[in-house]
Amino acid sequence: MLVPMKKHPTSKVSYVEKPIPESSSTPWKNVFQEGINELSEAGLMLKGARLKAQFTQKELAEKLGIHTHHISEMEHGKRTIGKSMARKLAQILEVDYKLFL
Repeated sequence: MLVPMKKHPTSKVSYVEKPIPESSSTPWKNVFQEGINELSEAGLMLKGARLKAQFTQKELAEKLGIHTHHISEMEHGKRTIGKSMARKLAQILEVDYKLFL
């Protein structure tokens, strides 16, 4: 892991290789606890895949031919993601459909 080192403001930032101790790793569910409480796990996967693919909810909804609020409802666990919708999402977002089930 590269760690930025502070230097004089006019000089460039240099990086020093620093190992990460195994004991410092934290499960992702602990890091994103607030997001998990707000979103369902499938919804969190959907939002993550959508953001990684750089789609807005509106753009994704247009590609799927559904209303924008349906994407929001799926991300917040208010609407289930069925198998056929999971397959459509996976094809557009280029991920495995099982992430959304």
